[in-house]
Parts: sequence; structure tokens; C-alpha cells
Amino acid sequence: MSEYQYYEFLALDRPLTSAEQAEVRGLSTRAELTATSFTNHYEFGDFGGDPRQMMERYYDAHLHVTDWGTREVMLRLPKELFDLGAAREYLLDEQVEAWVSGEHIILDLRSEDDEDDEDDEDDEDAWDGAGDQDVAPDRGGEVSLSAIAGVRGELASGDLRPLYLAWLSAVGTWERDEDAFDDDFEAEPEPPVPAGLGSLTASQQALAGFLRLDPDLLATAAEAAPELTATRDELREHAESIASLPGPEKDALLLRVARGEAGRVHLELLHRLRELRGEPENGRDGAAARRTVAELLDAAARRRQEREAPAAAR
Repeated sequence: MSEYQYYEFLALDRPLTSAEQAEVRGLSTRAELTATSFTNHYEFGDFGGDPRQMMERYYDAHLHVTDWGTREVMLRLPKELFDLGAAREYLLDEQVEAWVSGEHIILDLRSEDDEDDEDDEDDEDAWDGAGDQDVAPDRGGEVSLSAIAGVRGELASGDLRPLYLAWLSAVGTWERDEDAFDDDFEAEPEPPVPAGLGSLTASQQALAGFLRLDPDLLATAAEAAPELTATRDELREHAESIASLPGPEKDALLLRVARGEAGRVHLELLHRLRELRGEPENGRDGAAARRTVAELLDAAARRRQEREAPAAAR
């Protein structure tokens, strides 16, 4: 019986050099390889490289899908632009991992479900069109990593919603399989709830759908999320903040863009503008009361029952 696997990598901060491309080519002669991307699928055999090492050495985003239920996203961020301490509260066993490699922090977000085929049809019906992604569990090539990779810039700019979504997805795994975690897991408190869980960005919606985040569980979690700050004229605020940057700093940023580092400069600029405006990270305010895993799952089950009751009655 054949097994299907799909691998995709993106180099977002800078393109790979010719030498680096040759090194990657040595790992797979069949892959579609450019200076900024690597894609390949396998129906027999397996990939000869180590995705973690490839992320540590070459790439900034990675997606892996298998027909036995694995869905995985890795993101690499410069460690000076991302607070690992903030991420630790959202880490959860193998489902949400983070580690330091040289000058980077790498996040590994994973969803496992060996009954994927049947569950996905129900999940896709439950999601709104804006959040529903064509993720075809047995054909990962239909998934676009570019639709998800935008959360990397959001994390660098201080938005921790993607990490909460990954943690919440792992909690949903325990609802499907109580052997996934220890027996006392249900008493664990949730991490800080970031503002705006009820109004996710397109990239966050794509991540939530890819990680099989149950919409009823998300809606339940969003009930305790603070509202985002009032809609601002972000372009005007960016213009004002950029105008306040010293001339030599702006010149250095432009020179790096000319050298092909536009992706990295974009992350650094978003982080710098947030600092200039004195904006805290979205999610670091842990003053609000935190619900336990059991409370979240029970409330989501009640919401699901109420949502499905009219159809059951009909």
C-alpha cells in the first residue's frame, strides 16, 4: 500500500545561494527547487533529508502533510525579534514545540489524526468560507504554505494568536484521543488569551483550518478574548513612525533590501515600529482568569450540541 507525503519549504528572509541550492539538491533529485522554495511529494519511499536541520540551515517556513494524518508547520524567526519566554506558555508536548538554533528560534506546530478522512468532511462544513482551506488530508500538494506563512510576520510583530491557536488545536486532539496527554491534563490552565481571537487574520484562519482546530472550541475560547484595539489608520501610523527613524538607520535598511534581504528587513521593521509605538505583545497580559482544559472542552461540547440541535430536531 502506497503512502503519500508532501514537503514544502520557503526561504523568506533571503534566497539560497547557488552553493546552498546544490546542498539541498543533494537531498532530493526529484524536488522542484528554486532559490526561495523546495517542494516534493512521495508515494513510495521517503524524503532523505531532515526537515529540522533544513529549517535550521536554509529555510524560514515548512509544511508537511501525510495521508496517515500528520499536518505540520515549522516557522523560523530571528531570535532578537521573537520572545521565546512568551512562547513557552503555549508549548505543549510534541504538538507545539520551540527551540533555539544559532540566531533563530524555530516553532514546530503539529496536528495528528489517523481518522482524518472522515473527520475533515465534517470540519470543513463547520468552518466559514473565509476560514476554510482546501487541505485535502491525503493530498498535501493542494495546501498552500504561502497562505499560512503570513503568521510568521504577525508573530514577529508581537501577535501571539498563532501560538494560542496551535495550543488550542492540541487541546482538541485530547478531546478526540484522551490518551494523547496525561490524565491530569484536563486540570491544566490555558495560556494567556490574546486579543482578537474572534477576528482572525487570513493567515491565522488558514493555520487554524490546517491544524484541524474545532470551530466550536475556537468560538468558546474567543469568548474570553479581549477585543482588538479600535481600528486605526495603520498606514498613517507606519508613516509617522518611519519618519521618526534616524536617517542612517533607514539607509542601512534600504541597502539590505537591495542586497536581497527584503524578507528579513520586513520582519525587523514591523518589530521596530511596534517598539516605537510602545505596543505590548498581544497575549502577554495574563491578568484575566484562565479556564482549565476541561472547562474549555465542556463549554465547546455544549456549544456544539446547541448548534446541532435544530438539525437533529428536523
